[in-house]
Amino acid sequence: MDFQTLAAQRYSLRKFSDRPVEEEKLTAILEAGRVGPTAHNLQPQRIFVMRSAEAQAKTDACMGFHFHAPLLLVVAYDPEAAWKREIDGKNHGEIDAAIAVSQMMLQAADLGLGTTFVGVFDPEKLVAAFPEELGTLRPIAVLPLGYPAEGAHPARLHGERKPLEELVKVL
Repeated sequence: MDFQTLAAQRYSLRKFSDRPVEEEKLTAILEAGRVGPTAHNLQPQRIFVMRSAEAQAKTDACMGFHFHAPLLLVVAYDPEAAWKREIDGKNHGEIDAAIAVSQMMLQAADLGLGTTFVGVFDPEKLVAAFPEELGTLRPIAVLPLGYPAEGAHPARLHGERKPLEELVKVL
Protein backbone atom coordinates (compact mmCIF):
# COMPACT_ATOMS: atom_id res chain seq x y z
CA MET A 1 0.00 0.00 0.00
CA ASP A 2 1.34 3.46 -0.81
CA PHE A 3 1.91 5.87 2.06
CA GLN A 4 -0.92 8.31 1.24
CA THR A 5 -3.43 5.45 1.26
CA LEU A 6 -2.00 4.00 4.46
CA ALA A 7 -2.08 7.38 6.23
CA ALA A 8 -5.67 8.04 5.12
CA GLN A 9 -7.00 4.57 5.92
CA ARG A 10 -5.35 4.08 9.32
CA TYR A 11 -7.86 4.70 12.10
CA SER A 12 -8.07 4.41 15.87
CA LEU A 13 -9.18 0.83 16.48
CA ARG A 14 -11.45 0.44 19.48
CA LYS A 15 -12.70 -3.12 18.98
CA PHE A 16 -10.05 -5.85 19.00
CA SER A 17 -10.24 -9.54 18.25
CA ASP A 18 -8.67 -12.16 20.53
CA ARG A 19 -6.22 -13.17 17.78
CA PRO A 20 -2.67 -12.95 19.15
CA VAL A 21 -0.11 -10.68 17.54
CA GLU A 22 2.63 -12.67 15.84
CA GLU A 23 6.10 -12.13 17.29
CA GLU A 24 7.59 -11.04 13.95
CA LYS A 25 4.89 -8.38 13.53
CA LEU A 26 5.40 -7.11 17.06
CA THR A 27 9.14 -6.92 16.39
CA ALA A 28 8.55 -4.94 13.18
CA ILE A 29 6.29 -2.50 15.07
CA LEU A 30 8.83 -2.06 17.87
CA GLU A 31 11.58 -1.57 15.30
CA ALA A 32 9.53 1.20 13.66
CA GLY A 33 9.46 2.96 17.04
CA ARG A 34 13.17 2.40 17.55
CA VAL A 35 14.27 3.90 14.23
CA GLY A 36 12.15 7.05 14.42
CA PRO A 37 14.02 10.33 14.31
CA THR A 38 14.83 11.98 17.63
CA ALA A 39 16.35 15.33 18.50
CA HIS A 40 20.14 15.05 18.27
CA ASN A 41 19.61 11.28 17.89
CA LEU A 42 19.50 10.90 21.68
CA GLN A 43 16.70 8.29 21.49
CA PRO A 44 15.01 8.95 24.85
CA GLN A 45 11.90 6.92 23.99
CA ARG A 46 11.24 3.74 25.95
CA ILE A 47 8.64 1.16 24.93
CA PHE A 48 7.13 -1.42 27.26
CA VAL A 49 5.21 -4.43 25.96
CA MET A 50 2.49 -5.30 28.42
CA ARG A 51 2.04 -8.95 27.51
CA SER A 52 1.23 -10.75 30.77
CA ALA A 53 -2.29 -10.67 32.19
CA GLU A 54 -0.89 -9.01 35.33
CA ALA A 55 0.89 -6.23 33.41
CA GLN A 56 -2.17 -5.63 31.26
CA ALA A 57 -4.49 -5.47 34.28
CA LYS A 58 -2.19 -3.02 36.10
CA THR A 59 -1.95 -0.84 32.98
CA ASP A 60 -5.69 -1.07 32.31
CA ALA A 61 -6.40 0.11 35.87
CA CYS A 62 -4.60 3.37 35.05
CA MET A 63 -6.57 4.07 31.87
CA GLY A 64 -9.84 5.91 31.36
CA PHE A 65 -10.82 3.73 28.39
CA HIS A 66 -10.63 -0.03 28.04
CA PHE A 67 -10.26 -1.77 24.68
CA HIS A 68 -9.40 -5.37 25.64
CA ALA A 69 -6.58 -5.65 23.11
CA PRO A 70 -4.26 -8.66 23.20
CA LEU A 71 -1.27 -6.38 23.84
CA LEU A 72 -0.69 -2.96 25.33
CA LEU A 73 2.37 -0.86 24.53
CA VAL A 74 3.34 1.83 27.00
CA VAL A 75 5.50 4.55 25.47
CA ALA A 76 7.52 6.81 27.73
CA TYR A 77 10.65 8.92 27.58
CA ASP A 78 13.62 9.56 29.78
CA PRO A 79 13.70 13.34 30.43
CA GLU A 80 17.37 13.17 31.40
CA ALA A 81 18.32 11.46 28.13
CA ALA A 82 16.34 13.84 25.90
CA TRP A 83 17.69 16.88 24.10
CA LYS A 84 16.87 20.24 25.66
CA ARG A 85 16.62 23.27 23.40
CA GLU A 86 19.33 25.75 24.40
CA ILE A 87 17.21 28.87 23.98
CA ASP A 88 14.50 27.97 26.49
CA GLY A 89 15.37 24.54 27.88
CA LYS A 90 12.37 22.84 26.23
CA ASN A 91 12.71 19.08 26.65
CA HIS A 92 12.05 17.27 23.36
CA GLY A 93 11.57 13.82 24.89
CA GLU A 94 7.79 13.91 24.56
CA ILE A 95 8.09 14.90 20.90
CA ASP A 96 10.59 12.11 20.25
CA ALA A 97 8.34 9.55 21.96
CA ALA A 98 5.31 10.81 20.00
CA ILE A 99 7.22 10.31 16.74
CA ALA A 100 7.95 6.73 17.82
CA VAL A 101 4.24 6.22 18.56
CA SER A 102 3.25 7.56 15.14
CA GLN A 103 5.69 5.29 13.36
CA MET A 104 4.51 2.25 15.33
CA MET A 105 0.85 3.03 14.59
CA LEU A 106 1.54 3.30 10.86
CA GLN A 107 3.65 0.12 10.84
CA ALA A 108 0.88 -1.74 12.67
CA ALA A 109 -1.67 -0.57 10.10
CA ASP A 110 0.61 -1.62 7.26
CA LEU A 111 0.76 -5.11 8.81
CA GLY A 112 -3.03 -5.39 9.13
CA LEU A 113 -3.12 -4.61 12.86
CA GLY A 114 -4.78 -1.74 14.65
CA THR A 115 -3.93 0.65 17.45
CA THR A 116 -5.36 3.65 19.17
CA PHE A 117 -3.37 6.39 20.89
CA VAL A 118 -4.67 6.43 24.46
CA GLY A 119 -3.75 9.60 26.27
CA VAL A 120 -6.47 9.23 28.91
CA PHE A 121 -4.49 7.56 31.67
CA ASP A 122 -3.02 8.58 35.00
CA PRO A 123 0.75 8.79 34.45
CA GLU A 124 1.58 8.92 38.16
CA LYS A 125 -0.54 5.85 38.84
CA LEU A 126 1.09 4.05 35.89
CA VAL A 127 4.60 4.83 37.18
CA ALA A 128 3.53 3.70 40.67
CA ALA A 129 2.22 0.43 39.19
CA PHE A 130 5.62 -0.24 37.56
CA PRO A 131 8.16 1.57 39.76
CA GLU A 132 11.19 -0.51 38.78
CA GLU A 133 10.45 -0.33 35.07
CA LEU A 134 9.20 3.25 34.70
CA GLY A 135 10.99 4.90 37.63
CA THR A 136 11.84 8.43 36.48
CA LEU A 137 10.46 7.94 32.96
CA ARG A 138 7.48 9.95 31.75
CA PRO A 139 4.77 7.92 30.02
CA ILE A 140 2.99 9.71 27.16
CA ALA A 141 0.74 7.05 25.63
CA VAL A 142 -0.72 3.61 25.92
CA LEU A 143 -1.21 1.81 22.61
CA PRO A 144 -3.65 -1.08 22.58
CA LEU A 145 -2.43 -3.31 19.75
CA GLY A 146 -4.08 -6.16 17.92
CA TYR A 147 -6.23 -7.32 15.04
CA PRO A 148 -9.57 -5.67 14.35
CA ALA A 149 -12.60 -7.57 15.65
CA GLU A 150 -15.41 -8.51 13.32
CA GLY A 151 -17.39 -5.39 12.56
CA ALA A 152 -14.67 -2.96 13.69
CA HIS A 153 -14.73 0.31 11.78
CA PRO A 154 -13.44 3.88 11.97
CA ALA A 155 -15.23 6.34 14.25
CA ARG A 156 -17.98 8.42 12.68
CA LEU A 157 -15.79 11.52 12.36
CA HIS A 158 -12.69 9.72 11.03
CA GLY A 159 -13.04 10.94 7.46
CA GLU A 160 -13.91 14.52 8.30
CA ARG A 161 -10.86 16.66 7.71
CA LYS A 162 -10.44 20.39 7.44
CA PRO A 163 -9.40 21.58 3.99
CA LEU A 164 -5.67 21.87 3.40
CA GLU A 165 -6.06 25.60 2.81
CA GLU A 166 -7.36 26.02 6.36
CA LEU A 167 -4.41 24.16 7.90
CA VAL A 168 -1.52 25.35 5.76
CA LYS A 169 -0.36 28.91 5.12
CA VAL A 170 2.36 29.62 2.60
CA LEU A 171 4.29 32.78 3.48
